[in-house]
Amino acid sequence: MTSPVAIVTGGSRGIGAAIAERLAKDGFDIAITYVRNAEAARRVTSAIEATGRRALAIQSDGGNVTDNTALVQKVVSAFGRLDALVCNAGAYPYGGPDTMTVDDISRTLDLNMRGVMIESVSAARAMKEGGRIILIGSAFGERVPLPGISIYSATKAGLVGFAKGLSRDLGPKGITVNVIQPGPIDTELNPADGPAGDALRSVLAIPKYGEVKDIADFVSFLASDRSSYITGAALSVDGGLTA
Repeated sequence: MTSPVAIVTGGSRGIGAAIAERLAKDGFDIAITYVRNAEAARRVTSAIEATGRRALAIQSDGGNVTDNTALVQKVVSAFGRLDALVCNAGAYPYGGPDTMTVDDISRTLDLNMRGVMIESVSAARAMKEGGRIILIGSAFGERVPLPGISIYSATKAGLVGFAKGLSRDLGPKGITVNVIQPGPIDTELNPADGPAGDALRSVLAIPKYGEVKDIADFVSFLASDRSSYITGAALSVDGGLTA
């Protein structure tokens, strides 16, 4: 029997890398995507292979339609199946109406929404009963406590509507679709001691940043048989930001 296979987009660093490595420990063979940093992707695939699982790094821009449409087929060709898709890649533009450009808006929509939709639909066609589609949204899709993130928040809120609809489409096939909504997570791009740290901690019920493990552990649960009756849900892992 072949091992289950998962795709983790944006899996070369931060939350994505933690998810990829956790799913490998759960027994999945893993394909990750990256845009530029091949060395970071190689480190993640090496960590996956050290667990005894197979790993594949694919250079793929989540905002590019050609890359989106080719991704699932590349993975199925390499591994023979697809059991879980984790859409983690995304853009985080910051700025208000005075600074936001049309290009900023288009790029964010392409990566955070259109790419996720294309990849999810492609994955659904390749999956059998028991398939899992997991979208990494944001607590900012539900609550916007700071200025400057309107476009980002809109795209993350849109993922919830998409997941709810897709869960209805795929429920009869035994495929679940859920959104995880992280709050502030300590990563290289959003460090707990960074300039936004104090402002973000001030709106949390638990006044500290989460760790990448917090998100990876929850993905592990949603990718497993233990979550088979959960679908169409937006599930917050946010330290109480949306409380």
